[in-house]
Amino acid sequence: MHEIIQSMFSFLTSLGYAGIALALMVEVIPSEIVLAYAGYLVARGDVSFAGAVAAGTVGGTAAQLFLYWMGYYGGRPFLDRYGKYILIKPKHLDVAERWFAKFGPGVIFSARFIPVVRHAISIPAGIARMKWLPFTIYTVLAIIPWSILFIWLGEQLGHRWRQIDEMATPYVRPAIATAVAVAAIYIVWQRRRRVADGKERMK
Repeated sequence: MHEIIQSMFSFLTSLGYAGIALALMVEVIPSEIVLAYAGYLVARGDVSFAGAVAAGTVGGTAAQLFLYWMGYYGGRPFLDRYGKYILIKPKHLDVAERWFAKFGPGVIFSARFIPVVRHAISIPAGIARMKWLPFTIYTVLAIIPWSILFIWLGEQLGHRWRQIDEMATPYVRPAIATAVAVAAIYIVWQRRRRVADGKERMK
């Protein structure tokens, strides 16, 4: 299985910008690996940095929209049965559903920076029939900085791009902390707005 994935990855990334986008749409290949390799291609001069970020954003967003529509039309039973084929485990869905139920649609942005729920969060958004436009906007706003970070790191690593996990750790941890802080601020704001709306209706 590993050899098949490696062959697929090698083929897709040989296609330049289109390959970067397509590789990100294949959920069995971690986005960090694809983006780091895209950074390596930037370092080699095969693609431009801006073009790689654009391809990463398009591919990453398309992948999440695919999961969103799977949740929208298939529901939880469908994902419980077929999610394993795109590496989405029931426990990942359980966590993502709890997050979405507790924090609401705004968590779509913050969750993109947090392991485990990063990809799975799109599914409960679809199941809950969240409107696709705000879902897409939140997703794009999160994927752009994520793509920029890992492409830049891949560019710095050059031919050592496979060491991305080690290189990314000092950057990803602050990103996770920031995402959690943003989520907390959003929750407080939402609660205050609901209280204010309630008071207005009582007048």
